Amino acid sequence: MIELEGVPELIDPVMVAAFEGWNDAGDAASTAVAHLDREWKGEVFAALDAEDYYDFQVNRPTVFLENGVRKITWPTTRLSVVRIGGEKPRDLVLVRGIEPSMRWRSFCNELLGFAHELGVEMVVILGALLGDTPHTRPVPVSGVTSDPDLARTMDLEETRYEGPTGIVGILQEACTHAGVPAVSLWAAVPHYVSQPPNPKATLALLNRLEDLIGLRIPLGELPEDARAWQLGVDQLAAEDSEVAEYVQTLEEARDTAELPEASGEAIAREFERYLRRREPGAGPGAGPGVATESGDTSYLRDPGSGRARPPKPGQAERPEPGAGPEPEAGPAPEPGAAPGAAPGPESGTDPEAGPGADPEAGPGTGSGAEGRSSGGAEGSDKG
Repeated sequence: MIELEGVPELIDPVMVAAFEGWNDAGDAASTAVAHLDREWKGEVFAALDAEDYYDFQVNRPTVFLENGVRKITWPTTRLSVVRIGGEKPRDLVLVRGIEPSMRWRSFCNELLGFAHELGVEMVVILGALLGDTPHTRPVPVSGVTSDPDLARTMDLEETRYEGPTGIVGILQEACTHAGVPAVSLWAAVPHYVSQPPNPKATLALLNRLEDLIGLRIPLGELPEDARAWQLGVDQLAAEDSEVAEYVQTLEEARDTAELPEASGEAIAREFERYLRRREPGAGPGAGPGVATESGDTSYLRDPGSGRARPPKPGQAERPEPGAGPEPEAGPAPEPGAAPGAAPGPESGTDPEAGPGADPEAGPGTGSGAEGRSSGGAEGSDKG
């Protein structure tokens, strides 16, 4: 049994998770959770035992000096809590780590144990994949679930994906079997600029998360970083005529795909987000979202304590991972196509399958980019 000491009763808690590695192109997803943790001053209350889940030859520990003393940081997954005040307060349980090397079922069960004890009402898993999408256009973000009711009420896509998957897909499936509502949000990262960081993709994930859970997220310097990133890529593309021509091809395909909804729901969504940011409290569930700095809570886990938090009753059935369509782009991709990918034979693979034209070949660049991609892996495991 998982026992938590020092963690207070949470208000409508949502668990937000991201994992470095195969499902984290450009480090966009893990950076988004790190941003939430930093902006809302999250307090770590638990860490999974690295010995149980990681191959240290794949994800190596690091050595550092602190006041002249050598210390070691082990690769693991940590959980933290952030308390968010405002008109409609809602607390978050943040999960940030590295895709495990082994024992994935036990890994997911341990995370779900924490979710159960904390009364988590929904799990949102962030991911990013490489796709045939131009860096000059808004980043496509797909919202995917396997729960038909959740798909209908939250404007999500019901997944139909079949094929190889990563820890994002496995955790979502575990949530489904545990009866915990779960959603995966996938950002499509241009395969020809796959190196991290990608603040534009991180910003797109946070914007979609904000809409999903009804909280205003402080963005800090992310919008300016995203503009600087795009300007830098523009300059690099301008120096290579072949890359510039390829980007133009992607732009034309993307614009053609989005044309039918150019004056419809996409514009309405952006306008609603603009109003919410201009007037705190405007729009559904858009409270000011200010972190509270309470010095009376330690947020520490005491394994020796006999106190267990009672489960929260009545949790709906949950969703599964997969490849969904892009919420802000045009038509949904076919199975095997990355969200936001250009239609046609050059589209990338499904989000849940991770990057790579051929699942057998492992994570790699999106298809149709031979000779143009500057980075091959969707997001390599950190060592």
